[in-house]
Amino acid sequence: MSNSDYDPACLPDLLPLYYRRLFPFPQYYRWLSYGGVSKNYFQNREFSFTLKDDIYVRYQSFSTQNELEKEMQKMVPYKIDIGAVYSHRPSQHNTVKSGTFQALEKELVFDIDMTDYDDVRRCCSAADICSKCWTLMTIAIRILDRALREDFGFHHLLWVYSGRRGVHCWVCDEAARKLSVAARSAVAEYLSLVKGGEETTRKVVLSDPIHPFINHSLSVVEHYFPQYAIVEQDILGSKESLDKVLALLPEDILSSPKFHLTAHIKKDLTTYCQKVKNPMERWGELCSLVEHKKSSTKKGGQYIDKEIMLQYCYPRLDVNVSKGVNHLLKSPFSVHPKTGRISVPIDLKELNTFDPFEVPTISLICEELEKPRADEVEDEDMKDKENEQDAGERRRIRDYKRTSLAKYVKVFDRFLETMARSRKGEMLKKSDLQKDF
Repeated sequence: MSNSDYDPACLPDLLPLYYRRLFPFPQYYRWLSYGGVSKNYFQNREFSFTLKDDIYVRYQSFSTQNELEKEMQKMVPYKIDIGAVYSHRPSQHNTVKSGTFQALEKELVFDIDMTDYDDVRRCCSAADICSKCWTLMTIAIRILDRALREDFGFHHLLWVYSGRRGVHCWVCDEAARKLSVAARSAVAEYLSLVKGGEETTRKVVLSDPIHPFINHSLSVVEHYFPQYAIVEQDILGSKESLDKVLALLPEDILSSPKFHLTAHIKKDLTTYCQKVKNPMERWGELCSLVEHKKSSTKKGGQYIDKEIMLQYCYPRLDVNVSKGVNHLLKSPFSVHPKTGRISVPIDLKELNTFDPFEVPTISLICEELEKPRADEVEDEDMKDKENEQDAGERRRIRDYKRTSLAKYVKVFDRFLETMARSRKGEMLKKSDLQKDF
């Protein structure tokens, strides 16, 4: 069965099997427990479930991995969202004195959705994506991952494909989880360059000198821009798309002394772009016009070529998702009901080759699960020697390893191992400091 053979009508039959035999509960619990950082950390975490027929259930919470498993297998959520760690158990929020139920901590999260790029992509629109515009997600991950690590000093970033048209980032460092709303807002604003809604034409305006963060971002954008925007999106290839680019040029650039009127420049460039078939030559002509004007232009237009590149390629963040401590975000390993694709961790070492269309669907992995394997007779003989709980856990590990989900769980495992080593290192440091004291 190919990934494209997913039928949403089959989801009610497939989800029970997925939660019973494939969902990586041990790793999931290990992630959200953070090494037992505090007594009630996991049980005070909010989960929300979207059930069949869009029934939405908030403030779910669980004491143990076993309780989480049983409840998910019973409720069979079509979608799982993760919220904050609260002062009290979310499932008991109605019994707590008014005003005392507070969101205390949550990972710093980022949500990048392809629909926010609709004004600058020609290949697709709305929920549709293709290999051409997926480059925008690659650029977003490259820029934000570097900034969060190098500019803010975070280490534990989990990048996750949403299952349809975007990516999420979970910054899991303890310092990130403890950030206030004001601090989260400051980080999100620092990372936001594309400003303004539909009514704003020029959404990126640079000032002199360019901030080092923007220069770092530009080096990423400049690497992808020629092939992605000029060749594949062909942003100068039609009158409509060329007019969009020309609308970004300041008036003092358009009123060049080489021409009498602004309209002449636009007409000349349009004629040139229609005559010249090579997209890179069209971009070269536009850049030469900008370069010619840089010496005489006002400050507002000296970075216009860079502003165009950033407007077409820079990450577009949903800032509200990042600001709120109590904001819910779709969970890794949740299934997207419309595409059937699993929301999987992304291996940054293979980012340039990550293909959202190769991410397995629930149909595919359930079918792979049913295919018999030669080593299964030996596995069956082992069952008698295992106690029931260990057997269930080992069976699930064997099960997902038989499917296309295995490589993504491996990425998740590596992420958890790195976090565990870091925690161990921090504890040793604290222990040494106490001894010295």
